[in-house]
Amino acid sequence: MSKIQEEIHHIKDGLPEGVRLVAVSKYHPIEALQEAYDGGQRIFGESKVQEMTQKYEALPKDIEWHFIGHLQTNKIKYMAPYVTLIHGVDSYKLLAEINKQAAKVNRVIPCLLQIHIAQEETKFGFSTDECRTMLDEGAWKTLNNVRIAGVMGMATNTENEEQIAQEFETLACFFREVKENHFAQDPNFKEISMGMSDDYPIAIGHGSTLIRVGSKIFGERIY
Repeated sequence: MSKIQEEIHHIKDGLPEGVRLVAVSKYHPIEALQEAYDGGQRIFGESKVQEMTQKYEALPKDIEWHFIGHLQTNKIKYMAPYVTLIHGVDSYKLLAEINKQAAKVNRVIPCLLQIHIAQEETKFGFSTDECRTMLDEGAWKTLNNVRIAGVMGMATNTENEEQIAQEFETLACFFREVKENHFAQDPNFKEISMGMSDDYPIAIGHGSTLIRVGSKIFGERIY
């Protein structure tokens, strides 16, 4: 078993039921993804549409491709035919554009609402108030080719585990609020994407269903 495969098995063995591993493979070569695939990994996270599309074309077709980067509207059309889940929807405008491109290829694309929970300005996402407003206004209900499947967030890059836990708890609470107010009857609204290589055990403790782990599996990125 290779180092990549060992790490994947090690992580998955420690995951509670209902938590899935997204192997963050951005900037890593196709060979590394193939190795992970051969070790049983089926969900990969990418943050550049062009790179993800090249990998999609080269690798087995039973892979779930999750787009985890900051998405530009002009790139959506390239991944609309195959993307499994878009983690980072941070505006209504983006949701509407995904809907438009999904309709062209006759698909319904699941999306997560990205919520800004970190103390850092550099992170993207709706504030909780902006997200509440968007959901209350209700225009999203007319978008038949997207499905809001949950929320996503990134904690502050800090050693302070108490702060990280607090930020994850903020996201989990917001998820429950939104579920109750807008998706109570919708079994598809169920994902909380939070937790990365350094903090995923804390995220799992606060209800994460999707952890995004890269460097722990593939080593440091080659840019």
